[in-house]
Amino acid sequence: MGTPLGDFVRAKRDSIQPDSLGLPDHGRRRSPGLRRSDLAARAGISVEYLTRLEQGRDRNPSTAVLNALADALSLAPAERTHLRYLAKITSGACPSHTQAAPPPREVRPSVLETLRLLEPGIATVTNRLGDILARTNGFESVADGTGLLDTDTPNLTRYVFTDPRARTFFGDWDDIADELAFDLWLGPSATASEWFTEELAPAAGPDFTRRLNRHLVPRRGPLLLNHPSGSALRFHRETLELTSDAQQLIVFLAADESTAQAVEQLTQRPRPRLRAIS
Repeated sequence: MGTPLGDFVRAKRDSIQPDSLGLPDHGRRRSPGLRRSDLAARAGISVEYLTRLEQGRDRNPSTAVLNALADALSLAPAERTHLRYLAKITSGACPSHTQAAPPPREVRPSVLETLRLLEPGIATVTNRLGDILARTNGFESVADGTGLLDTDTPNLTRYVFTDPRARTFFGDWDDIADELAFDLWLGPSATASEWFTEELAPAAGPDFTRRLNRHLVPRRGPLLLNHPSGSALRFHRETLELTSDAQQLIVFLAADESTAQAVEQLTQRPRPRLRAIS
């Protein structure tokens, strides 16, 4: 049985063409990408050890080995961070005696007050599972009519992967799907991520599972929305990590004048007061 760390190393190895690293092309082979022997040689480890790591039979690589693999795979800074995180959760995974469970949904009063001060701006508090824990009236204005907030416990990840309306609402649906799948690895806890993944996978289908397991570090560019009113909205996102709560405060800023004008019209509608969901 594989591990998140082994899956990531194997996925990155398969995605690299030998000539991009100045290595000879050995011709046709059963799987694409870099050979284990080539990666092992570049990292200064044995092929046997790399095989054990990829197959999940070794769960505790040293920091030196992780750095060597990151160098050998030419990982970008965000990918290196992800590699270290996967090594941490892989070495500490104990599914035999840890019961998967959802994370708490409470939002601190001071965070709710911060949201209030951001009105009529567009902002929300979420966790890495995609739970929308609190939001401003401005956020509700933008989400109105999309189906995202139709439930008592709205979840962006579930909405994107299971609600057909999401593919229309998000102009860059593929990018958003990659972001949300990647963020599950950074969930409030390993057990919470496991719980949510098991709950979502049957409904979301193989596209979700494929994105989850390929560990693609997302680019997180501007957010493109097709609002039901007919407006095309483009936002920059600023994220404040609430580390002690395993939550994020996300503020959406209009990226162009037409978006700013459309948002002003949307937020002029009468809206209910700020809501926190617990």
